[in-house]
Amino acid sequence: MNNLDRMPWLSAYADGVPDEIEPINQTLVDMIDEAVSNYRRDVALEFFGAETTYNELGDKIALAAEGLRRLGVKAGDRVAIVLPNCPQHVVAFYAVLRLGAIVVEHNPLYTARELRHQFEDHGARIAIVWDKVYDTVAGFPKDIRLERIVSVDLTSALPFGKRFALRLPIPKARTARAAMTATPSGRNVFTWDRLVSGRRLSKRHPAPRPSDTALLQYTSGTSGTPKGAILTHANLRANAAQGEAWVPGLNPGKETFYAVLPLFHAYGLTLCLTFAMSIGARLVLFPRFDVDLVLAAARTSPPTFLPAVPPIYDQLAAAAESRNVDLSSIRFSISGAMSLPLETVRRWEAVTGGLLVEGYGMTESSPVALGNPMGPSRRPGTVGVPFPSTEIRVVDPADPTIDRPNGEPGELLIRGPQVFHGYWQNPEDTAHTLMLDGWLRTGDIVTVAPDGFVTVVDRVKELIITGGFNVSPSEVEAALLAHPDVTAAAVVGLPHQSGGEEVSAAVVLRAGATFDSAALRNFCRESLAGYKVPKRVVVLDELPRSLIGKVMRREVRDALLAGRG
Repeated sequence: MNNLDRMPWLSAYADGVPDEIEPINQTLVDMIDEAVSNYRRDVALEFFGAETTYNELGDKIALAAEGLRRLGVKAGDRVAIVLPNCPQHVVAFYAVLRLGAIVVEHNPLYTARELRHQFEDHGARIAIVWDKVYDTVAGFPKDIRLERIVSVDLTSALPFGKRFALRLPIPKARTARAAMTATPSGRNVFTWDRLVSGRRLSKRHPAPRPSDTALLQYTSGTSGTPKGAILTHANLRANAAQGEAWVPGLNPGKETFYAVLPLFHAYGLTLCLTFAMSIGARLVLFPRFDVDLVLAAARTSPPTFLPAVPPIYDQLAAAAESRNVDLSSIRFSISGAMSLPLETVRRWEAVTGGLLVEGYGMTESSPVALGNPMGPSRRPGTVGVPFPSTEIRVVDPADPTIDRPNGEPGELLIRGPQVFHGYWQNPEDTAHTLMLDGWLRTGDIVTVAPDGFVTVVDRVKELIITGGFNVSPSEVEAALLAHPDVTAAAVVGLPHQSGGEEVSAAVVLRAGATFDSAALRNFCRESLAGYKVPKRVVVLDELPRSLIGKVMRREVRDALLAGRG
């Protein structure tokens, strides 16, 4: 049997895309060192006009690595990063890896409760934290193992510092602490500037191996409880290599990537922190997505590659048309994290003249596993075909050892060099998700066409995908039930015109309570990140339940879609 018989999707690959990538024998440290060597004078990072060359990036990584070593970071230690997109984030990421330590990425907009759960789980002793959320992390109780905090003032990376920051639409950060202080819980606090003010790490310091863990990336996976996905250097390096192979026509050292996706998210991390760096691209960093900032940057540093989600493409296309901004420099755009509407594809490609294709993945696959070809064989409405060196199966969700016949819906399984190595300190969920022969259970129900194109038709679990993030209904329901007037709650995702979902809730109130939607949503904001707060809340007399008393979310969803309640 030849490859086309076993993997019919290979015939859809764009010209020049290989069936397989070369075996991975590099770490991410090797990768960034190679980029520094090959593109020394080229710009690696751009932040509101301030530029950092690859040579300067290499120096800053060595300085930060030595600073962290002096703080006690050793191989295998977890180091938490709680930062928005900024140059310090990129430097910190690679500095931690250089020591053989493990990066743990965090959303800096999480509430104290959400962050605390993750810190309790991974046990990092050192955290590199945006000074705007410093108080949240410093306020963790003493039973959290955290010993030292490095406070990062984003304005130090801006041209002309704080004076320039006053003119920008980014949140105003607190003033960084003095060189070192102590929190009430006894934790030492250093500024980032002090961390990188010493000497460079010795080149003789032991480096990590490809099989070593590089990253713990928290995800709800196919269940509702956030877990730390274990991703090795080889996993992440493989996915960057797969991305490079997938896009024929890339010009190493000449591309400009826009980092509008957060680097703390698996999608933004791989497409920008690793893939972009692996080809010597200029990475233009945005602390948050802002149409005005992106269009202003496009006038001086035209992007060539834009990874994003459908709402971003819609907003940018509309603004570029209305303001007559030229986006024709963008040749390649990859959409993920939610379904991509055909109308979004048409409008974006009309505005840019480039290609917009949809891909598929999950944190557990580093994250990209499938993609539409970057060429005429792409098929809008599908998530494409498997990446090079990637296999798929479609199985019975109740028994993943049983394959479904061709064309019938079933659960998608993935196997390849990008598949993770399990969940941190969670063997039970690891055993459920990662099968013994290396197949990853995705929790998504798909159909596969005879030529290998995959279409997602349903989800095994009931996670809500909004803005590219997973939201656990159970977590939001717990927040609602904490309100004294709520006696029952059900949370579901309703389709949104952007192609994603909208967090929506149905609640039952105690007798005599007055319903105030705004007040209830504000209550939720005290314990939930903004994107998890229900956009819509309706009151029902009772929730539909099964014979054993379990709330039937699908019936709640159907009722909300029908406008009942």
